[in-house]
Amino acid sequence: MSVGRVMSAPPVTVAPDASLAEATRRMAEAAVGSLLVVDDGALCGIVTDRDLALRGLGEGRPLGSRVDAVMSPRVVTLDAGDEIHAAYRAFRRTGVRRLPVLDGGRPVGVLTLDDLLLDVFRRLADLLGPVAWSVLREPPGPP
Repeated sequence: MSVGRVMSAPPVTVAPDASLAEATRRMAEAAVGSLLVVDDGALCGIVTDRDLALRGLGEGRPLGSRVDAVMSPRVVTLDAGDEIHAAYRAFRRTGVRRLPVLDGGRPVGVLTLDDLLLDVFRRLADLLGPVAWSVLREPPGPP
């Protein structure tokens, strides 16, 4: 299965010159914990709720400060066509919770640890469904 089938799409983005206040509003409106920082369609970083709290407000930056002052510019990415096992390796290797997904160099989504967990649960449900039905159909055995 490819990363593109499991990721959250479309990504929620913000321009590098957006203010910390605008980034915070966008995260709240979209109910996400990160924004991809995109300039002219190209990924130039990622800003997380933790970045805003620690590097932004924690360092005393005003809410009008630019997002690119607190974003992480070095971003590990996946390609939408990558197989899901590549995502597992990337998460293990980097220790991050979110990976931007690119298609032709352009951001098309974000893969999170939560996305992978949901995929695992779906796969388990697919496996357990037939087992559960067979157990339910069998008469109870002696005690």
